[in-house]
Amino acid sequence: MSTNTIIDHRYRLGPRLGGGGMADVFEARDLRLRRQVAVKRCRSSQRDTAAQGLLAEAELLAGLSHPGLLRLYDVGYEGRRPFLVLQFAAGGTLRDRLDCGRMTSARVAEIGAAIAGVLSYVHGRGIVHRDVKPDNILFDDQSECYLADFGIARTEDQATPDLFGTAGYLAPEQVGCGEVGPAADVYSLGLVLLECMTGQVEYPGTGAEAAMARLAHPPKVPGTWGRPWRAVLTAMTATEPGRRPDAATCAATLRALADGGPMPISSEPRPRSWLVKLAAAACAATF
Repeated sequence: MSTNTIIDHRYRLGPRLGGGGMADVFEARDLRLRRQVAVKRCRSSQRDTAAQGLLAEAELLAGLSHPGLLRLYDVGYEGRRPFLVLQFAAGGTLRDRLDCGRMTSARVAEIGAAIAGVLSYVHGRGIVHRDVKPDNILFDDQSECYLADFGIARTEDQATPDLFGTAGYLAPEQVGCGEVGPAADVYSLGLVLLECMTGQVEYPGTGAEAAMARLAHPPKVPGTWGRPWRAVLTAMTATEPGRRPDAATCAATLRALADGGPMPISSEPRPRSWLVKLAAAACAATF
């Protein structure tokens, strides 16, 4: 759908790219600087709540700078509705690519390492994304990837009593009313990478049933790409947050896997601790 509307006498809205509960995102043309941008615009039906959330997202993004984050160019108002102007990612989403089938282990490792690196950066600034999923992983025209949509991100000291996020990618503590910290993002990324491996959503559905499923059984991680991959994904999706590696460790290990290429299937028993698992994965990928 294309609106062809011009807002703030500067941004011509083009096709709608997507949206969530509080805003729609459009491809747009900056008529002043003659470049493509993305405009995230509040929905009028939820003006007050959406406006507060969108402005909070803008304030958060304004304080961040990382190559894996979309740049915030501008904030404006269309009547009483605020909008954000962001860097445009021309390569679509990871969801678009998964709709075309499973991905190679080397490419998944590259994407996983990049997004884990972004998470390490934001976690280091006390921010939890809380909605890591294929729809929020974007690509530019050079296939570099970005973590997008900080609309429900929160600092670790902010209370979040309600259930937020996307049911299929929530961490167990997000479902069970536990403390939601950086480990929740690591879990969600683990589910995303597992989906890249299998081509299937581990916990399908959109409601409470899908959200609660992870409390009944942990993800099933196949040995398709070998023991190191199985070890990494099992560690990232551990039910207990304290048993998951941090994002920086995930980034380093996935980078080692990317540099080493596809891993052979191994029937060796898995080590018990995630720290040993990750060390074994990194070593196996290096040699």
